[in-house]
Amino acid sequence: MAEKKTKKETKAADPQKSRPKLSAQEVRLLALRRALRKRRPLFVRQAAHRYWRIGRWESWRAPRGVQSKQRRHYGYRSEVVSIGYGVPARVRGRTALGFLPVVIHHEAEMEELEPTRHLVIIGRSVGSKKRLGLEEAARKKGFRIANPLARGGGTEEA
Repeated sequence: MAEKKTKKETKAADPQKSRPKLSAQEVRLLALRRALRKRRPLFVRQAAHRYWRIGRWESWRAPRGVQSKQRRHYGYRSEVVSIGYGVPARVRGRTALGFLPVVIHHEAEMEELEPTRHLVIIGRSVGSKKRLGLEEAARKKGFRIANPLARGGGTEEA
């Protein structure tokens, strides 16, 4: 009779469901980052309401006009990006779980990475054949893959 695996055993076996090993300080800083992101205002470009091509959710551009009310921080204008809205440097650039994302193109690039700290992103210029090999190697080493081509253990037949 086959033995049933507990939830902990199945989680440890599947790298896609693993969590990073974080210090207590990093866990606290990730929680702080989540709280700060909720309080951060939408940084709307100047005159975004006036012109469709500027777009409200497009990339930010600093206001540069001499008489710009937004540049001069008038209260009725939207907020301007500044250093005070940043997140702690220790958790900057990490995923929501706390992994450090790393783009790889070759199997050799995984050798200096740790599965308990890094999230593997396979480069966009990698072809399908090489990508499948990279995914296989990453799963064997216990890495979590952000953009897997093959879902699950192997390729499904059509």
